[in-house]
Amino acid sequence: QVQLVESGGGLVQPGGSLRLSCAASGSIFSINAMGWYRQAPGKERDLVASISNGGSTNYADSVKGRFTISRDNAKNTVYLQMNSLRPEDAAVYYCKAEVVSTTLTNLRYARVYWGKGTLVTVSS
Repeated sequence: QVQLVESGGGLVQPGGSLRLSCAASGSIFSINAMGWYRQAPGKERDLVASISNGGSTNYADSVKGRFTISRDNAKNTVYLQMNSLRPEDAAVYYCKAEVVSTTLTNLRYARVYWGKGTLVTVSS
C-alpha cells in the first residue's frame, strides 16, 4: 500500500506564506500526476494545483501568481508554496497522487491515493 502524509499547515496572517509538503511512501514504482486540493467548511473539494511527472503544472484561477506547485521525484514528494495568503484560502488541504505499483508477478497498476489533509487557517 501507499501512504501520503501532508505537513506544513497552520495559522498565518493575511498576506503571509506557508509551504505544504506531501510525502508518498510504500509500494511505489513511480508516480504520475500529483496535486493539491482544498476543502473549506460547507464547500466541495476543489483542485488547487497539479503537476505531472514531467513537471507540467496547472493552477486554479484563484491561486495563479500566488501559489507554486513543485515536486521532488527522488523523494516522492510534492510541495505547495503559498504566498500572499487570503482569508478565502483557509481550508483543509489534501494531497492526491496517482501511484504506479507492481504486483508480485511484476504487473504494473495505477491507483489514486489521498492524504488525510492539513489545515490552513488565514486570520489576523
